[in-house]
Amino acid sequence: MTARPEEVQANAHLLYNNVKLARQRPVLPPNMSVPLPSYCHSLVIQSHHSTIRFSTSYRGRICALTSDAGDDAVSSPAKSLRRLLASPGIHLGPACFDALSAKLVERAGFDFCFTTGFGISAARLGLPDTGLISYGEMVDQGQQITGAVSIPIIGDGDNGYGNPMNVKRTVKGYIRAGFAGIILEDQVSPKACGHTRGRKVVSREEAIMKIKAAVDARKESGSDIVIVARTDSRQAVSLEESLWRTRALADAGADVLFIDALASKEEMQAFCEVSPLVPKMANMLEGGGKTPILSPLELADVGYKVVAYPLSLIGVSIRAMQDALLAIKGGRIPSPGSMPSFEEIKEILGFNVYYEEEMLYSTKTSQSRLERGYSSTSNSANSIQNSTQKVLEMRNRSAQDPVVEVVTPEIYGNYSTDGSRGPYSGIWSRKLRVRITGRDGFERL
Repeated sequence: MTARPEEVQANAHLLYNNVKLARQRPVLPPNMSVPLPSYCHSLVIQSHHSTIRFSTSYRGRICALTSDAGDDAVSSPAKSLRRLLASPGIHLGPACFDALSAKLVERAGFDFCFTTGFGISAARLGLPDTGLISYGEMVDQGQQITGAVSIPIIGDGDNGYGNPMNVKRTVKGYIRAGFAGIILEDQVSPKACGHTRGRKVVSREEAIMKIKAAVDARKESGSDIVIVARTDSRQAVSLEESLWRTRALADAGADVLFIDALASKEEMQAFCEVSPLVPKMANMLEGGGKTPILSPLELADVGYKVVAYPLSLIGVSIRAMQDALLAIKGGRIPSPGSMPSFEEIKEILGFNVYYEEEMLYSTKTSQSRLERGYSSTSNSANSIQNSTQKVLEMRNRSAQDPVVEVVTPEIYGNYSTDGSRGPYSGIWSRKLRVRITGRDGFERL
């Protein structure tokens, strides 16, 4: 629905007041939405104090860009993430693995997101997270992810892909890719997934030097990227070693601290007591990791600030694809409730917004073509007409050619008589009654 001019003026006034208040408090109101006309792609609000420019994202979300008062921090992903870390409460971040999963995280209303090396290695290479994926592949995937959303993204930087000099290159590359933060760990190369066997860590001195190198790279780039220092020494060495390292990494300049694979709530509490002014990150590995799964309220009570959920999206994606493939292999189609409609898929991917914007640049010769091409109803009608024409052509063939016609399609749920759910539960089927006219002229059902 298109907003009227007076609504735009009123909402612009509301938006300006909220931004003005945001400068007096640490947090900008997150994901603030204001109805604008479909033709309005930017907004400039002026007052006697300053001019603030806004732009709309692909879904119409209002994002502050710059201010002539010098407050251009609202356009920086790192600044947005730092405001989030300075705000009250605990913040939950699912882990995405490509641009589409990142868009879904943003559409769900999350204020930030992680990338997962585990998920990217799985989705991009089809390989385990054992150090096989390269720096270049991770940066390339990161550019696709950060370019698809407006929320800040914390990138998985693994172990920096080498020594402290490699860490500097990695940090600068992640800054150019648009990341708001980077996680750097102290594992040796090749690294391993945090909750798998065979992990080893570098020396204390090298771990500290890598974080110092990351801080120097940030300064040299003129960036404010958030550096998350991760240690895997809890499982590789001991709890005491991991606590010592987190203190040293905080002193080296880390903005957020993270001990992976802590084994109990008591260990998590001991960790959160280290360097109390530095935010702590928790990793809730779904499906059976070494760390106990706590609720957000429990994690906040322990002392955590941010929480990562690394496997939820890649895990449910794998299971959904397995179920769909099982259905197709059995001659069925996936359950209507197990997947979005085609219209919903187009909306998620931005087809409708793309069509509206494309019309702005269309010429007179292409106007009618565009209008015809964007009507899903006309497309469906054409499809039905083509199908009907094919049936008529089949009926007009000679009697010597067999003719196959679908008479009555039915859809039914594959559940047992007692309503229980078996191995194929959740899969729906399409049953077709077929009429065959043979060469002899007889019809058979």
